[in-house]
Amino acid sequence: MGVANRLDVTLRLVQGSDRVSVAELSHRLGVSEMTVRRDLDALERQGLVRRVHGGAVAVSPREEGGGFSAREPWQAVTKDRLGEAVAALVAPGWHVLLDAGTTTVHVAEHLAARGPLSVAVLSLQAAAQLADRPGIELLVVGGRSRPGERSLVGPLALRTIESLAFDCFVMSIGGVHADHGWSEFSLEDAAVKQAGLAQAGRTIAVADATKLGVRAFSQVAPLGVVDRFVTDAAAEDAATHPNGPQTLHALREAGVETILV
Repeated sequence: MGVANRLDVTLRLVQGSDRVSVAELSHRLGVSEMTVRRDLDALERQGLVRRVHGGAVAVSPREEGGGFSAREPWQAVTKDRLGEAVAALVAPGWHVLLDAGTTTVHVAEHLAARGPLSVAVLSLQAAAQLADRPGIELLVVGGRSRPGERSLVGPLALRTIESLAFDCFVMSIGGVHADHGWSEFSLEDAAVKQAGLAQAGRTIAVADATKLGVRAFSQVAPLGVVDRFVTDAAAEDAATHPNGPQTLHALREAGVETILV
């Protein structure tokens, strides 16, 4: 796993817990405790975590300006490739629910050329990408904007999703695990994804290969609820992603079409 990818997953694991230990991060990421300490030091220098004895705690993005903006540049080329592949699976005329996340912003960029489409977004960044684009009917799902993430969550977002029907839900994900299924680091994000799954005729999940084998805090759903999963080809390389091949096998066994780009 590359350094930027590992930092991304480490940050999400810390943000998903009140406190996480070096030993737990080492076990989840499959790297040495010395590597974990170096990564936590790097994240602390960026103001994204606070080091405590034996581990780390998350820093409020409202205080330090972290979150989405800090992760956005990481693996941008890979995420753009994933975004293009996902957009190619969306048929003109569909009603699409587009999840929040750094990868789905790239999906939004490529969806702009797939119109006519009706796209409901759960991200203020995705809304900015799709606003005023010819052939795109944009619906911004109501809700509370999570500080630092600008994802739309909470009761208002859930009520809006539950009142609509979608041809497709494009779901980003924090973790995909052979036993734990699809999972997220935030309870609020997990609840929004569960609502999206229930209201869509099909679901395309998308995540870079670092999310394979990750068991995040809140389970969203079993593997088999998703129709297609788009990830980068590095997921098949056990040398860089030890949990990748096993997780891909579990997805295929669950009936999920996996697309590697």
